[in-house]
Amino acid sequence: MTTLSLSSSAPLRARADALVVALFAGDAGAPIPVVPELASLAPAAALAGATGKAGEVTAIPAPDGVAAARVIAVGLGAQAELTGERVRRAAGAVSRAAAGLRRVVSTLGLADGTALKAAAEGHLLGGYAFAGYSDPAKQPVEQVVLAVGKVDRVARQALHVAVVTAEAVALARDLVNTAPNDLPPAVFADRAAAAARAAGLRVQVLDDKALARGGYGGILGVGSGSTRPPRLVRISYKPARPSAAVALVGKGITFDSGGISIKPAAGMDHMTSDMAGAAAVVATVIAASALGLSVAVTATVPMAENLPSGSSYRPGDVLRHRGGKSVHVLNTDAEGRLILADAIVRACEDKPDYLLETSTLTGAQVVALGNRTMGVMGTPELRDRVAELAREVGEGGWAMPLPEELREGLDSPLADIANVSGDRAGGMLVAGHYLSEFVAEGVAWAHLDVAGPAFNTGKAYGYTGPGGTGVPVRTLLAVLADLAAR
Repeated sequence: MTTLSLSSSAPLRARADALVVALFAGDAGAPIPVVPELASLAPAAALAGATGKAGEVTAIPAPDGVAAARVIAVGLGAQAELTGERVRRAAGAVSRAAAGLRRVVSTLGLADGTALKAAAEGHLLGGYAFAGYSDPAKQPVEQVVLAVGKVDRVARQALHVAVVTAEAVALARDLVNTAPNDLPPAVFADRAAAAARAAGLRVQVLDDKALARGGYGGILGVGSGSTRPPRLVRISYKPARPSAAVALVGKGITFDSGGISIKPAAGMDHMTSDMAGAAAVVATVIAASALGLSVAVTATVPMAENLPSGSSYRPGDVLRHRGGKSVHVLNTDAEGRLILADAIVRACEDKPDYLLETSTLTGAQVVALGNRTMGVMGTPELRDRVAELAREVGEGGWAMPLPEELREGLDSPLADIANVSGDRAGGMLVAGHYLSEFVAEGVAWAHLDVAGPAFNTGKAYGYTGPGGTGVPVRTLLAVLADLAAR
């Protein structure tokens, strides 16, 4: 992973492989350097085509007076429209363009008084490369030096938060990008437990026998078709004087074939990402500990592999969730809600103040909101705040309703509830209704459907490469920090 450091030295005198010059778009089409001392570089950058347009990257040989070997100009758009996300994306684009270089000096953190954290996050996330199976064509930038006006406590704290956040996102990305043959539930549980124990957190792992004793019928049913049995992992962080107790739940389907209700072959390889919610909550609780947030956090993470076989659960089966509620299974490809319901019941037994659940739950989320905007449902006040914070950190969130009439589609003459509705309309919202049935009374909760945002099947953009994105780690951390500050 790229390393970051701070420097208050003059950027023009910094010896490096590249000097990153942040540019605003000028009214007359001429780019304007964010740092006035670098104004002399604007003409050469403009001659090479730089306009200051947001995300635009232009590399030029270093003119006289620049100690670095080259200049990388990156646009931030109009100064009046500057946001942290623009800085983050620009930094990510630079890190991707600068792959293979050893040392880069960046002025993006000087875009405004709050840009340092965003620049640091963007450089680290943009420099991410998964090295599980082959070496990348070019290694990530070894070191990024962030230019600051003064290296003080505020700057160091911003850097620390950015590094912890980026490390958490990288952990989630690594887990998602691991091939499903190498990440069955037991291995996923072991990796999550090892990372949590290394952070000094309490860990409990339930195997299939313990799940049977505990009445986790949803998890066991979904995992019944695989020779690789399910798990449930519990990770707890408790500071000395927590201001609130937060439960995190994340869907951990290590591969989703759809079971007997099998998916089409096209795109099924993307179902390696169906444990992205679980990866996110594991990474989040570890990061919450590293940041010392004053909220108690417990992650409850169900893990199973959904495959068809002679032992698979079937459409028409009735399963019994932890807590006793029965479910009529009408579609084995609506499996995420079955394992999540068990985990939600268990999480609520701890009597948390808040419950945040995230999952790659429904294709309907992608249809409704696209690949970069998560749908957020739940208790209105918490739902709206989660969606707002998701937009602030650049992960995109939109508050969604739970219309009463859609709940009727889950009624079953055979069990307490069916796992799908007979009507395809509002599929994301129907799934939200299902989960709401298992949230204990009085617990504020939010469900984050990240089916599209958690996995990038297209080309790289900003600080996001192909594969696992780490969404919604940064949103969850922002919500925990927000709750801690109340």
